[in-house]
Amino acid sequence: MAEMTGRYETGKFGKKIKPNLSMLQIINMSMGFLGIQMAFGLQNGNASRILANFGADVHELSWFWLVAPITGLIVQPIIGHMGDNTWSPLGRRKPYFLIGAILCAIGLVMLPNAASATQMMAANVLLLAVIFLAMMDASINVAMEPFRALVGDMLPKHQGTIGFSVQTILIGIGAVIGSDLPNWLTKWGVSNSAPKGFVADNVIYAFYIGAAVLIVSILYTIITTKEYSPEEFAAFDDGKEIVEHQSKFSDIFKDFNNIPSQMKKLGIVQFFSWFALFTMWVFTTSALATHHFGLSPDDTHSAEFNKAGDLTGSLFGSYNFYAIFFAFALTPIAKFIGKKQTHALALACGGLGLISMYFIKDVNNLWISMVGLGFAWASILAMPYAMLIDSIPQNKMGVYMGIFNFFIVIPQIINGIFGGPIVSGVFGKQAIDYVVVGGVCMLLGAVLTLFFVKSEHDTPKEIEEEIQQVHF
Repeated sequence: MAEMTGRYETGKFGKKIKPNLSMLQIINMSMGFLGIQMAFGLQNGNASRILANFGADVHELSWFWLVAPITGLIVQPIIGHMGDNTWSPLGRRKPYFLIGAILCAIGLVMLPNAASATQMMAANVLLLAVIFLAMMDASINVAMEPFRALVGDMLPKHQGTIGFSVQTILIGIGAVIGSDLPNWLTKWGVSNSAPKGFVADNVIYAFYIGAAVLIVSILYTIITTKEYSPEEFAAFDDGKEIVEHQSKFSDIFKDFNNIPSQMKKLGIVQFFSWFALFTMWVFTTSALATHHFGLSPDDTHSAEFNKAGDLTGSLFGSYNFYAIFFAFALTPIAKFIGKKQTHALALACGGLGLISMYFIKDVNNLWISMVGLGFAWASILAMPYAMLIDSIPQNKMGVYMGIFNFFIVIPQIINGIFGGPIVSGVFGKQAIDYVVVGGVCMLLGAVLTLFFVKSEHDTPKEIEEEIQQVHF
């Protein structure tokens, strides 16, 4: 048993380790994720629709969506490295929350208004929309990466699964609101149609609300969470290295060469998981419009197409809603069958969910597909990170979380380059066929998790021993 010493615990070998945080403290430190994911949900559910409203063709959509992974590829390792070496009066990670939230809120306001801004600036509407989308994506990455690192900073490693599960719950709540908000506004009387080349009011107002919630939630985390000071970090058994060995920017390249083996294995699983997710986010609106509503692939301005867009947001809200409940179950399931077995099961359910969208023709029954995707999404947001943090040096938590993001953005970049031409040239613009390909990729991720990822110890005794014995 560990005994409390101030803010610290002393383990059985006399070394100071981080104390357990209460559930309220864990919620407070992750509350900003609610706003971030609300912004992310608004983007995922509406970016393709907005770009189509501005004149983008279905085969171009994945190219425009490349903005998100490319900015993540560049921004996250840099922000992670900077956070690892930041000691400000505001904290270590919190300055980046605040900067990212402000810039993202501006992007949320401007993206759906790109057509109006175009008239004032005499610019190309699609180009301006992509610029605002890039601003949103970069800012979301600036705000998001430090939240992952904050769990590693603040929690003892045996609370990692709980910490990331709480983040997943808040992510789910934010995404449900963000994904469904345009549809809710339509039901409350806000118009979901607009003149050709413009975005409907229900989407515009939803983005305004998302910007406000983002700022408030980030400020809540900043106000309620006190990060460890350099002196407190130095008191931990692995904290002295954090404070005394500040790294140079060029060390990022050295860190790439020292990626832990477990990260590489989890990265391969992440590749197939996020390839599937990107497919779903980009092509669901087009898939529903052609496969379920019977529209022409080139019909992007009719009321029926906007209904498909509203339905996409509602479905995305549904899988995020189911993810909330699965997030509560992740820890007990992982204790019972193991972390990697839990993740493999979740990915299998997600893959089957995507494939089932092809066979379920009644749109009122598509919620069935979203149940499996909810399980997969909850696990993707939590279990890989819970399996990863034991293998990451404490003084490199931020930069390695950023590097781990490479295994998320690279599959999206590849998919973004080739996805549109495949849908157009191979599948005759029938996007539902490519959604099925995404489902197969997620099933491959499940198989790789079972047979490729390293097993972990789950019992409290073994976890306590790991905490005492692992040194970096």
